[in-house]
Amino acid sequence: MKKIFLICLLTILCMSPAALETSALTFDKLPAKQTSKQWSVQVGEAKQGENLVKPEKGKYHTYSLKIDKIGTDVLTMEVYMYRNEPNSKTKYALFGCPDERDCNQDRYDRSISFAEQLNRGFPYEHANFLLAEKATELEIEIVWTQKGSEGRPLKETFIFTSE
Repeated sequence: MKKIFLICLLTILCMSPAALETSALTFDKLPAKQTSKQWSVQVGEAKQGENLVKPEKGKYHTYSLKIDKIGTDVLTMEVYMYRNEPNSKTKYALFGCPDERDCNQDRYDRSISFAEQLNRGFPYEHANFLLAEKATELEIEIVWTQKGSEGRPLKETFIFTSE
């Protein structure tokens, strides 16, 4: 009878919500880097400066992002960054477009500018961004068009987790 009680108790403890919780995303070693045939994506230590955001203990960490084009030349390139929220399938963008600007035209102009910069051998860099401490996943999505295939966007997603 004691064995059955112990087995039931262990089963209940193993299935409790606390046992199912995941830990926050922490980078044991920076920079953390992932590559593909087209891109090299690196998350590193945030740049520090007077006008740059600072980490806030219990709320946010700060990091930097560097993307290099290692494949074929591109005509346009856009970067989207998301974090997850524990116990939710929703992902939250880390940056967006202010209300008072024409986001579509601005986004298109920037995508061409980023592509030209990358084609000249200079990386796309984001010196300092906030990432909520409760996040367990950072998703970086790159959408681009190749020269000669302008009407067909391509997409790659790089996911950084605490595992």
